[in-house]
Amino acid sequence: MPDKHALRAEKLAQIAAAFGPGKVIPAERAVEFLEIVVRSGDRILHEGDNQKQGDFLAEQLAKMDPKKIHGLKLCVSCIGLPEHLDLFDNGLAAEIDFAYAGPQGARLAQMVSDGTVKIGAVHTYVELIARYFAELRPDVACLVAAEADAAGNLYTGSNTEETPALAEATAFTGGIVIVQANKIVDTIRRTDIPGDWVDFVVESPRPFHLEPLFTKDPALIDETRILMAMIAMKAIYAKYLPKVLNHGVGFNTAAIELLLPTYGEELGLKGNACTHWALNPHPTMIPAIESGFVEAISCIGGEVGMEDYVATKPSIFPLGHDGSLRSNRFFGQMAGHYADMFIGATLQIDPLGNSSTVTADRLAGFGGAPNFGAENRSRRHLSTAFLKAGAEAHAGEPMPQGRKLVVQIVETFQGANKPTFVERLEAWDAMKTAGFAVPPVMIYGDDVSHIVTEEGVANLLLCRTNEEREQAVRGVAGFTPVGLKRDHAIVANLRDRGIIQRAEDLGIRKSDVSRDRLAARSIHDLVRWSGGLYNPPSRFRNW
Repeated sequence: MPDKHALRAEKLAQIAAAFGPGKVIPAERAVEFLEIVVRSGDRILHEGDNQKQGDFLAEQLAKMDPKKIHGLKLCVSCIGLPEHLDLFDNGLAAEIDFAYAGPQGARLAQMVSDGTVKIGAVHTYVELIARYFAELRPDVACLVAAEADAAGNLYTGSNTEETPALAEATAFTGGIVIVQANKIVDTIRRTDIPGDWVDFVVESPRPFHLEPLFTKDPALIDETRILMAMIAMKAIYAKYLPKVLNHGVGFNTAAIELLLPTYGEELGLKGNACTHWALNPHPTMIPAIESGFVEAISCIGGEVGMEDYVATKPSIFPLGHDGSLRSNRFFGQMAGHYADMFIGATLQIDPLGNSSTVTADRLAGFGGAPNFGAENRSRRHLSTAFLKAGAEAHAGEPMPQGRKLVVQIVETFQGANKPTFVERLEAWDAMKTAGFAVPPVMIYGDDVSHIVTEEGVANLLLCRTNEEREQAVRGVAGFTPVGLKRDHAIVANLRDRGIIQRAEDLGIRKSDVSRDRLAARSIHDLVRWSGGLYNPPSRFRNW
């Protein structure tokens, strides 16, 4: 194996000869620069988060000459840009390791099928970042910052996310760290990453792309989602009183957030549950924050338009002395991993509760859900929710244990009448296409504690056999093929025992389900709740 540090010194010397001393590289010479820094077969770590994308450097990498550079091993958290896959179409890259590929999932599936792309593995965010410190040590990292100075000191802003971990994994293992910055300034606003971790900076011709992924318009929350949210809140939140929790991105959990100041108040949740969160600054959390439900939020990333509002809440959000948010994907993920509860959605669920967002024609990946949604066998601190769930899950066992609440909240059908509940996950087909040894399951069924649909809630903690578990899933699967195969006698017995609960079993009447219960029913309402501090992206403004 070549001496990585010697190779680094050789590359730096060539750059100095071509570009002179200093760390600042002209944007117009970026391709020339990259063709010196990058060598065939290098492992390239490109910062593509689920929100923040190093788009300029991605474009320049894709322009390199494949006669000079080829066989690259690309590592990227989120395949969010066409240029990530252009590297393969252009003959530059051969293999990719990633966590999420939502925007490019369909194209990725096709490229894997035709042999253009080889996947090393589909990871969780934390898993992928951890491997950068082990066997996936980067040769070159292409990162993103809001500001840089000539010495390479970086201000990464509200969407710091995973940048420090990526820089550290590269800088301390003989790799080269390159950063595209929105601006190169004399004095940066706050030092998020020290300059001696950074080798080169390029001022991008335009600000990096930032996706408002966690902005959900309350106007799109219908009564079905409100019903599901109320079922979850009555059957799970009010029963177990989870204090530390993570909400997945989606309208179902946004409905819960907007019901906290109203229905949550009725259920007595204020001060007793939902006090500490692992979340991006969801705009739909504003009413709950203003109503006194929230004590603290550990932020995985930022959210476009929430900057001014967040700056006024230093007791809730992690703010630097400059007053701006400091997010951290790795630590935020760990906060959620050790939380009392995770609740999120998925694309498919099988009769044993296994779920996946990887389908036959779309390799969407997992993101952080497998960490958030894993029953955590390493947790040792206790809480009311942890103990109560554990008492149900381990009843009759000689060793008492706690249990994390892992909830899947889904409608039985998605758009175009596509069932969410299926007898066989399409992940099995994806396994064959991609050459995986096991199907890419997002959350395994034995980690799931509850499934919530418009049909009701299934408490899988109370199931004592696989047959009971299967019938509990079928019992809330509605008129999907899975639901139609339920054993009515067993499902009736499960309902009698409280393993399955319908809305009426929980005292939720049809007349209770109304958009009037939402604390905010439009983006404009959220702006009013924020005192005018929330500045939503233009595409969400309809007034």
